[in-house]
Amino acid sequence: MRIDKIELRHLYIPLIESFQTSTETKSHIEHILVTVQGGGILGFGECTCNQTPYYIYETTDTAWYILNKFIIPHIIGLEINTIDELLNHPMYKGVRGHNFAKAGLEMAVWDLLAKHKGVSLSQALGGTRNHIQSGVSIGIQKDSITLLRKIDGFLKQGYKRVKLKIKPGADYQFLKAIRDEYPSLPIMADANSAYKLSDIELFQRMDELNLMMFEQPLSNDDIIDHALLQKQITTPICLDESIHNAEDARKAIQLGSCRVINIKVGRVGGLQEAKKIHDICQISEIPVWCGGMHEYGIGRAHNIAISSLPNFTLPGDVSGSNKYYKEDIVNPPITIDDGRLLVPTKPGIGVEPNMEIIEQYTINHMEFCNNL
Repeated sequence: MRIDKIELRHLYIPLIESFQTSTETKSHIEHILVTVQGGGILGFGECTCNQTPYYIYETTDTAWYILNKFIIPHIIGLEINTIDELLNHPMYKGVRGHNFAKAGLEMAVWDLLAKHKGVSLSQALGGTRNHIQSGVSIGIQKDSITLLRKIDGFLKQGYKRVKLKIKPGADYQFLKAIRDEYPSLPIMADANSAYKLSDIELFQRMDELNLMMFEQPLSNDDIIDHALLQKQITTPICLDESIHNAEDARKAIQLGSCRVINIKVGRVGGLQEAKKIHDICQISEIPVWCGGMHEYGIGRAHNIAISSLPNFTLPGDVSGSNKYYKEDIVNPPITIDDGRLLVPTKPGIGVEPNMEIIEQYTINHMEFCNNL
């Protein structure tokens, strides 16, 4: 099958409410939708990096530049029947880093190939579940009363797990308030690299709160200090920003830097690498879960598919789209039912882009066509 056309759309969609982490506050999300056409079939992917370089160095603008200048011109016209034919292409493989940019294209090709074979993306990846458990991620709040009110609302919607963003000065007191109100609720604490190894006494104090995990407490590029911290606390450490590929995961596990890994498809460069990380963790008996980047419906559908693999044993950040957006960009909209999301069984990602809504939010558009 030949890749005949690739289309990029830069979207700007407001969030229902601002979302605060230890590094920034977001009021809207800018992602890139990638459409790949071949054999009369359309495959859809999403570049899910932020518009700012605070989570990782990539941004929406850098992804747009890398795709249209260095990757797509060499991929147009490519004959492709397997995902490896894309990943091993010299001009694709030769681009160092820029995982989010690559992931958006790779995801679209996975969707295209699955549809061509007439199988769901979950089936193509080796998924084993017909539904996944959904957790909810909550930004830093101004006070405990507001926080508990939000949590109560999400629990009534059926979410089974709460992840709270934390930072110095907004950590123990909020987590303790949740634990006091909900003694058995599974709680994660996500620091986004806001702490130092010298904060160990704080983490030892938070140990008493019986948390599921501390996500990425230390530097975004570290696995050494995380190993030292993990040895002195009982709560499992989960690595996020430090894991860019399967080799990073292998080394972190070998060093004892974590007991859980968060897999974000964009961060690791696509579904193929996400699957490799999943497999390494499964062999090492390290549970994984799927992290979120405020995906639109396209990226969210890809997250559902990868989360259907057997070692995604913990509820992930794949919530219903209506948690973040007034309207979804896909049909049917991605919604939760009693804390669960159904895994689509239709060919590919199992949802269709709503082009009328997508057009409303598009701020830049580019097409690449095969002229041969």
